[in-house]
Amino acid sequence: MNKIPSVNLADFLSDDQSRKQKFIDQIGHAYETIGFVALKGHFLNDELVESLYSEIKQFFDLPTSIKEKYEIPGIGGQRGYVSFGKESAKGKKEGDLKEFWHFGQYVDSESKYSEEYPENVQVKELQNFNKVGKETYQMLEKTAKFVLRSLALHLGLEETYFDTYIKNGNSILRPIHYPPIKTAPKGAERAAAHGDINLITLLMGAQGKGLQVQNLEGDWIDAMAAPDELMINVGDMLSRHSNNKLKSTIHRVVNPPKEMWGTSRYSIPFFMHPVSEMKLDVLENCIDKKNPKQFDDITAGEFLEERLKELGLRPS
Repeated sequence: MNKIPSVNLADFLSDDQSRKQKFIDQIGHAYETIGFVALKGHFLNDELVESLYSEIKQFFDLPTSIKEKYEIPGIGGQRGYVSFGKESAKGKKEGDLKEFWHFGQYVDSESKYSEEYPENVQVKELQNFNKVGKETYQMLEKTAKFVLRSLALHLGLEETYFDTYIKNGNSILRPIHYPPIKTAPKGAERAAAHGDINLITLLMGAQGKGLQVQNLEGDWIDAMAAPDELMINVGDMLSRHSNNKLKSTIHRVVNPPKEMWGTSRYSIPFFMHPVSEMKLDVLENCIDKKNPKQFDDITAGEFLEERLKELGLRPS
């Protein structure tokens, strides 16, 4: 496969069962072959998208000394600011050429997860930054819920199978700034080749060249979304749970041509995580003689801790 398929969530939400089944078949086939789809019909509106980009550009334009006030030690970069070059891909020494921010789950104070999750960090310099971030988080979470419902049906599960696990899940909204490149990078890329940790990732900002996906033949193909589309891919948690039936595809963000080194790039992934106690044990109906169980039993929380250490965001 040399092209990312496009699907429309309106088909899944339709009362027409044939349209709904068509969506399930299309997204299921895409995730079994390339691991990515471009999705129309999501719950973000143009005004919200425009507001978010405005806020994050203003934040990343702040002086480094101000941004670093929001870098919180001891939480593995799970909330607030993570400075340039701090994160590296699994197995790579060079830090990625990016800085980013993390919005996390919004839970009630009486929820048992209020003690597990760090609080969201409030940016004092920008009045609307946190408000717009929260609204975007919730619209992407809502979109992800219906995508996972379609995948539950594709896997032969009850439609709302994932709902319980993603309610109050440890999901992250990550606005990323790839600053202009000033000198030739030595072995570093804007984001080195990696697979995502989580269930699924919803990516805003894949409209320009840069994001590349490795297909099953090992070739790198450009992944570019239309202006009204989100790019959505399978993460390692869902791949494990489905015994690699749904593919967590390696992807990267390559450095631009030299004539474009002076430009910034912004992208905003939403990493859909379940609650930490979700068991990622391989689903029984994804095991057969041709496809024996490939992964050991583990919880989502244990798997996340392992991967954060590999990324250099937690001490090993």
